[in-house]
Amino acid sequence: MKKYTAFLFLLCSIAATANVKMPLVFSDGMVLQRNKPIPVWGWADANEKVEIRFNKQTKTITADQNGKWTVNLKAEKAGGPFELSITGKNKIIIKNVLVGEVWICSGQSNMEFQVYKTMNAQKEIEDSNYPMIRHFGVAQDLSGTPKDDLKSAKWEVSNKENVGNFTAVGYYFAKKLYAELKIPIGIINTSWGGTNVETWTSREAFQNSEDFKAMIADVPVVNMDEVFEIYKKSVLENVRKVQGFDVSMENEARFKDPNFNDKNWPEIKVPSLWENQQLGNIDGIVWMRKTIVLTAEQAKKEAVLYLSKVDDEDQTFVNGVEVGTNNLWDKQRIYKIPSNVLKEGTNTIAVRITDYSGGGGIYGDPADLKIDFKDSNLPLEGFWKFNVIKVRIEVSPNSYPSLLYNAMVNPLVPYAFQGVLWYQGEANVWRAKEYKKSFPLMITDWRTKFKQGDFPFYFVQLATFDEFGGNSAKGSRWAELREAQSETLKLSNTGMAVTTDIGNAKDIHPTNKQDVALRLAAIALNNVYNKKQVFSGPVYKSQEIKGNQIILTFNHTGSGLSTPDNTELKGFEIAGADKVFHSAKAIIKDNKIIVSSDQVQNPVAVHYGWADDDTNINLYNKEKFPASPFRTDNWEMMTANEKYKVSK
Repeated sequence: MKKYTAFLFLLCSIAATANVKMPLVFSDGMVLQRNKPIPVWGWADANEKVEIRFNKQTKTITADQNGKWTVNLKAEKAGGPFELSITGKNKIIIKNVLVGEVWICSGQSNMEFQVYKTMNAQKEIEDSNYPMIRHFGVAQDLSGTPKDDLKSAKWEVSNKENVGNFTAVGYYFAKKLYAELKIPIGIINTSWGGTNVETWTSREAFQNSEDFKAMIADVPVVNMDEVFEIYKKSVLENVRKVQGFDVSMENEARFKDPNFNDKNWPEIKVPSLWENQQLGNIDGIVWMRKTIVLTAEQAKKEAVLYLSKVDDEDQTFVNGVEVGTNNLWDKQRIYKIPSNVLKEGTNTIAVRITDYSGGGGIYGDPADLKIDFKDSNLPLEGFWKFNVIKVRIEVSPNSYPSLLYNAMVNPLVPYAFQGVLWYQGEANVWRAKEYKKSFPLMITDWRTKFKQGDFPFYFVQLATFDEFGGNSAKGSRWAELREAQSETLKLSNTGMAVTTDIGNAKDIHPTNKQDVALRLAAIALNNVYNKKQVFSGPVYKSQEIKGNQIILTFNHTGSGLSTPDNTELKGFEIAGADKVFHSAKAIIKDNKIIVSSDQVQNPVAVHYGWADDDTNINLYNKEKFPASPFRTDNWEMMTANEKYKVSK
């Protein structure tokens, strides 16, 4: 009987491996790249003969001894729909295949950001019936070694039912391209919020880099189960170190009680995500408490608690009484406090926060964190007590290098496409100077892996966000990261969309993704599709010092430097040899900018928009493309010595 069972198992195994199998990117509704050879690949039995038919082409190939096969179909013009058939011992027919333009969209949360979250989302969703636009959504996945196929993914047609979950930047880019080219557009969305550039870069790239080979030599090829255990231990040890005691749900029922003694709880700044503070990247359940003192008059008044936003879910108590709960991470918490709950003297606000993924904690505008008494309010900004009682352990994509490259990029190689759109950098601001090397390394790595030459690689410069209050006086990580992005333009066939004017200093996820996409599309239309137009704002070129003035020249001035409505230039600072920057007067003359300050008689350097929050800068060209922030000095910056390293 055992022998018979084993024989059946062997037969089943043979049958299971006999079928031709295709990667998930080859599936119904797909878009193939026009005007380029079309790589098609898959798996079969060792040495099995496979026939591929597409349009008027037929190719045959024999699988290698590992069962892998690859053919290159000849380039096709835009068109369709067609069928792609693959025949071995079985036959696969892939239907509704279009040929057109394919772009890979990748990065962190601002690329992941879906259409339904953008401004005017409902209007955009109503106008989304574009059957020639297709979106391929790659499921998030991690791997310690390069994978052959994706965890899951599918092609979807643009319509009202589907478009809400498309990458917004990618979709609006595709929509603009389709309007101009009137051919099929495919976007491949492989993105993951909060991720650093190192996780998107292959191990081989680090090994071949003089700057990173010492780092990668010390990093083992990882087994994800082992990584999980290591990560779990690391997270729990970090929390214990930060709060001074173990993670535990013991006594949780008492935490809402105003009489509970929380004197041994540590403090954290509110509003601010805890990922940006000592707690770091954790998901789970955290209690936060704030003790306030009210007068007898305040205690008698009608009161409303404004708790800004909570990521992800809150259960909020005032003096032990639940006043509200919400599970929408991006919604304002506004809770009416019932009468007779507040009292003269000390009062306690206790919030049970559940964070499922990504950012966690109370965040948003400090002005939205208060108790409102109609005729007055009590600010709640500042330090709150906290206690992590449960940690949700999931391995972060940032735990080790190459985890996302292995799982979410390598399975796409060698799919033919036109170029890449990239929106990432927020997770690398701590190592902004090193990004000048790590970001070009990743671009070069992808170009090497896909073997399609120096394909277009267009990226978004970070929008304004006042994460640390950084500026010229105390340094700005965000400004340094933007500079690193600007310097990446030295790499061939790259382009950068500047977004200084369409961000939100209080929200790391600005909802205006339409203009971001249009600026990326302008680069592509000019560089790739021969629709010549201005596609960039002014880019700093050089400075000339004349007495107490510095004269700046720019590239990409279009039809001339300008400001909106000819208003006064803002955002310029000037410094002497003491490296102390002062707000400066700046004027446009002969398509150059003259910068000066009464406080600096012997100037040597200029800063423009050198701050985390660069909202107020206003230099454009007349085509309304904003200038990229810049500095003219090469003085050492605050991230100069920060290096990527892996905790083991």
